Amino acid sequence: MLREPAVAGRFYPADPAILAADVRSYLSPPRPHAKALGCIAPHAGYIYSGQVAGTVFSRVQIPQICIILCPNHTGHGHPLAVMDEGAWRTPLGKVEIDNVLARKLLESFPALTPDLAAHELEHAIEVELPFLQVLRPDVRFVPIAVGTGRLLFLEQLGESIAQVIRESNTEVLIIASSDMNHYEDDATTRIKDHKAIDQILALDPVGLHQTVINESISMCGFGPAVAMLTAAKRLGATHAELVQYATSGDVSGDRDSVVGYAGIVIS
Repeated sequence: MLREPAVAGRFYPADPAILAADVRSYLSPPRPHAKALGCIAPHAGYIYSGQVAGTVFSRVQIPQICIILCPNHTGHGHPLAVMDEGAWRTPLGKVEIDNVLARKLLESFPALTPDLAAHELEHAIEVELPFLQVLRPDVRFVPIAVGTGRLLFLEQLGESIAQVIRESNTEVLIIASSDMNHYEDDATTRIKDHKAIDQILALDPVGLHQTVINESISMCGFGPAVAMLTAAKRLGATHAELVQYATSGDVSGDRDSVVGYAGIVIS
């Protein structure tokens, strides 16, 4: 099963040479890499969020296997959807799914369902892959689309991810693909976003869930972030760092209606 690109030429360049050059332009200068357990990276068009995403991926070691959690923007498919076989194509080539890890997750968490429909048109994982391909050409991954905000399911998903990683005795990076607050003015967005960011930096997945709901923060990937934080804590995470924050207004100049982007590394 081969999942073809859905947003090449729109969110990022479709030409392989231009795409590779763009990705490299967003990467930060080389520095000692952290062995991260998880991270949060944005998934907007590269012109807006590529710099933040590049900073995140520049700050971590990319292991051979990643689990990428994303929101389900389309509403298609199962609310907890994984692809457990095949590959995804980007203009830079194919990225294989780690079917062994995916099937272990299915066994560990029965609410997770094999489903292509949730992933077929969803952009939030696709835009992360070129960064991984440039930095780790042999990378494999497990794509999970999260279309539920129910805390119980998010916690159980995180617990299962941690259990499977621990039992596999393999280094795995858990990536939560998420933008922050959407379509309010820049000042309001920054205030709301930092309320959510404070909970992430405190390694508090329940606090993040409550803050997003109570403060009406339209962080599209808060579910993936809650699951990632839950897993990272079970795997021994003790530190979170905000490596870059921006809004779309920093690029467009429009401060009346912006989207926030946070890059955070969990170790």
